[in-house]
Amino acid sequence: MIDEREIRWVGSSYDDILEFPSAARREAGFQLGRLQCGLDPEDWKPFDDVGPGVREIRIRDINGIYRVMYVAKFDEAVFVLHCFQKKTRATSKQDKEITAIRYRAIVREIRERKAQI
Repeated sequence: MIDEREIRWVGSSYDDILEFPSAARREAGFQLGRLQCGLDPEDWKPFDDVGPGVREIRIRDINGIYRVMYVAKFDEAVFVLHCFQKKTRATSKQDKEITAIRYRAIVREIRERKAQI
Protein backbone atom coordinates (compact mmCIF):
# COMPACT_ATOMS: atom_id res chain seq x y z
CA MET A 1 0.00 0.00 0.00
CA ILE A 2 1.24 3.49 -0.86
CA ASP A 3 1.52 5.97 1.98
CA GLU A 4 -0.49 8.99 0.94
CA ARG A 5 0.77 12.43 1.82
CA GLU A 6 -1.45 14.62 3.89
CA ILE A 7 -3.22 17.59 2.29
CA ARG A 8 -3.17 20.74 4.41
CA TRP A 9 -5.49 23.56 3.45
CA VAL A 10 -4.12 27.04 4.07
CA GLY A 11 -6.35 30.00 4.82
CA SER A 12 -9.69 29.84 3.01
CA SER A 13 -8.46 27.45 0.30
CA TYR A 14 -10.76 24.59 1.38
CA ASP A 15 -13.83 26.82 1.48
CA ASP A 16 -12.80 28.33 -1.86
CA ILE A 17 -12.52 24.95 -3.60
CA LEU A 18 -15.99 24.06 -2.32
CA GLU A 19 -17.26 27.01 -4.38
CA PHE A 20 -16.02 25.40 -7.63
CA PRO A 21 -18.72 23.82 -9.81
CA SER A 22 -19.03 20.10 -9.08
CA ALA A 23 -17.13 18.88 -12.17
CA ALA A 24 -14.21 21.26 -11.52
CA ARG A 25 -14.23 20.32 -7.83
CA ARG A 26 -14.08 16.60 -8.69
CA GLU A 27 -11.22 17.21 -11.11
CA ALA A 28 -9.33 19.22 -8.48
CA GLY A 29 -9.84 16.40 -5.98
CA PHE A 30 -8.57 13.83 -8.46
CA GLN A 31 -5.46 15.89 -9.21
CA LEU A 32 -4.78 16.45 -5.50
CA GLY A 33 -5.11 12.70 -5.03
CA ARG A 34 -2.36 12.21 -7.61
CA LEU A 35 -0.16 14.56 -5.57
CA GLN A 36 -0.87 12.56 -2.42
CA CYS A 37 0.41 9.45 -4.19
CA GLY A 38 3.61 11.18 -5.30
CA LEU A 39 2.50 11.79 -8.90
CA ASP A 40 2.30 15.08 -10.77
CA PRO A 41 -1.10 16.47 -11.70
CA GLU A 42 -2.03 15.96 -15.33
CA ASP A 43 -2.05 19.70 -16.15
CA TRP A 44 0.19 21.90 -14.04
CA LYS A 45 2.85 24.55 -14.36
CA PRO A 46 5.42 26.03 -12.00
CA PHE A 47 4.61 29.32 -10.31
CA ASP A 48 8.04 30.10 -8.85
CA ASP A 49 7.56 33.87 -8.94
CA VAL A 50 5.34 33.40 -5.87
CA GLY A 51 7.83 31.10 -4.12
CA PRO A 52 10.19 28.25 -4.91
CA GLY A 53 8.28 25.03 -5.47
CA VAL A 54 4.86 26.65 -5.87
CA ARG A 55 2.83 25.11 -8.68
CA GLU A 56 -0.64 25.51 -10.07
CA ILE A 57 -3.06 22.82 -11.12
CA ARG A 58 -4.88 24.00 -14.23
CA ILE A 59 -8.52 22.99 -14.60
CA ARG A 60 -10.75 23.82 -17.56
CA ASP A 61 -14.46 23.30 -17.21
CA ILE A 62 -17.49 24.36 -19.22
CA ASN A 63 -18.09 26.92 -16.46
CA GLY A 64 -14.63 28.49 -16.67
CA ILE A 65 -10.97 28.12 -15.80
CA TYR A 66 -9.90 27.24 -12.27
CA ARG A 67 -6.58 27.12 -10.45
CA VAL A 68 -5.35 25.29 -7.37
CA MET A 69 -2.07 26.75 -6.12
CA TYR A 70 -0.01 24.38 -3.99
CA VAL A 71 3.45 23.49 -2.76
CA ALA A 72 4.51 19.86 -2.36
CA LYS A 73 8.24 20.21 -1.68
CA PHE A 74 7.99 20.02 2.10
CA ASP A 75 8.03 16.67 3.91
CA GLU A 76 5.16 17.65 6.20
CA ALA A 77 2.38 17.66 3.60
CA VAL A 78 1.06 19.00 0.34
CA PHE A 79 -0.05 22.54 1.18
CA VAL A 80 -2.97 23.93 -0.83
CA LEU A 81 -2.34 27.67 -0.78
CA HIS A 82 -5.14 29.16 -2.85
CA CYS A 83 -8.06 28.05 -5.06
CA PHE A 84 -9.82 30.41 -7.44
CA GLN A 85 -11.58 30.88 -10.74
CA LYS A 86 -9.40 32.58 -13.28
CA LYS A 87 -11.20 35.45 -15.00
CA THR A 88 -8.42 36.84 -17.20
CA ARG A 89 -5.57 35.41 -19.25
CA ALA A 90 -2.98 36.41 -16.63
CA THR A 91 -3.24 35.50 -12.96
CA SER A 92 -4.45 38.55 -11.06
CA LYS A 93 -2.17 40.47 -8.75
CA GLN A 94 -4.56 39.76 -5.87
CA ASP A 95 -4.43 35.98 -6.44
CA LYS A 96 -0.63 36.09 -6.64
CA GLU A 97 -0.46 38.10 -3.39
CA ILE A 98 -2.77 35.72 -1.53
CA THR A 99 -0.68 32.76 -2.68
CA ALA A 100 2.61 34.48 -1.77
CA ILE A 101 1.42 35.51 1.71
CA ARG A 102 0.25 31.98 2.48
CA TYR A 103 3.46 30.48 1.10
CA ARG A 104 5.59 32.73 3.31
CA ALA A 105 3.47 31.78 6.33
CA ILE A 106 4.08 28.07 5.65
CA VAL A 107 7.83 28.60 5.26
CA ARG A 108 7.96 30.62 8.50
CA GLU A 109 5.96 27.98 10.40
CA ILE A 110 8.21 25.14 9.18
CA ARG A 111 11.38 27.08 10.09
CA GLU A 112 10.06 27.87 13.57
CA ARG A 113 9.09 24.24 14.14
CA LYS A 114 12.56 23.04 13.08
CA ALA A 115 14.25 25.64 15.29
CA GLN A 116 12.40 24.20 18.32
CA ILE A 117 13.76 20.71 17.70
